[in-house]
Amino acid sequence: MKIEISDLSFKCIIGILEIERIKKQKVIINISFEYDFSKDLFIDYSEISNLLKSTMKKQKFLLLEDAILYFESLLQNSYKITNLKIKISKPNILKNCIVSLSN
Repeated sequence: MKIEISDLSFKCIIGILEIERIKKQKVIINISFEYDFSKDLFIDYSEISNLLKSTMKKQKFLLLEDAILYFESLLQNSYKITNLKIKISKPNILKNCIVSLSN
């Protein structure tokens, strides 16, 4: 089975610029991964969504790279998943584009 969580958005502290360390900004997370489903073994996508949001707010990452590497490790060590893809976007950091990073 494949789980996809698209356009999970919220505000948090992330970035290296002085203003980014003070003022929360909107981020958008897109994530997908595969796992072996059975009737007794499934992954709760709401749990994953809440984990992503709460971790981003708590950790206050400096770099998008730091956040993606952290989530790769956390999710792969916590769940039996494969083909993990993560994209984190900062839609308001620049006026004329959306900045994103993905693995």
